Amino acid sequence: MIIRILGEGQYEVADQHLDRLNHLDTALQSAADAGDEGAFGTALSSLLDVVRSLGRPLPDEEITPSDLVLPDEGTSLTQVGQLLSDDGLIPG
Repeated sequence: MIIRILGEGQYEVADQHLDRLNHLDTALQSAADAGDEGAFGTALSSLLDVVRSLGRPLPDEEITPSDLVLPDEGTSLTQVGQLLSDDGLIPG
């Protein structure tokens, strides 16, 4: 799957890592639901770090549709709250 981190670029992440990403997404959703800025920042940072570490960065000149789009680390809880669905940022 192709995951875009806004303002940073795209990463190709193997589908086998989806469970791990969903686990981190659940923590992010819980922090957002609780309005806990500190836990939210930690959860978002962890999710993005895992995408970066497990994913293969795609060259900027390679234009590929993204399966998922994640906010950058500077995105506020309020802004991400508008992006969250019942499944969080990552469906499933």
